[in-house]
Amino acid sequence: MSKMNTKKLTRSADNRVLGGALAGLAEYFGVDATLVRICYVALTIFSAAFPGLLLYIIMLLLMPEPPKKTNKSNFEDAEVVG
Repeated sequence: MSKMNTKKLTRSADNRVLGGALAGLAEYFGVDATLVRICYVALTIFSAAFPGLLLYIIMLLLMPEPPKKTNKSNFEDAEVVG
């Protein structure tokens, strides 16, 4: 049985402007984050702003943070001599 590649919709850790929700959507769908932001702002402006702002707040509340990258330092594994 082959291992399935499952993507999770999370906020972006590396490409944030405010909360990372739009960049997370862009990463999930494989498109440029700037393009998603421009389309979202245009849609928000032409829909009287309120629904777009409300949707962004809902995305921030519902989309989880990405898993933290752990960087073990050499000092954690070093043996104390002395």
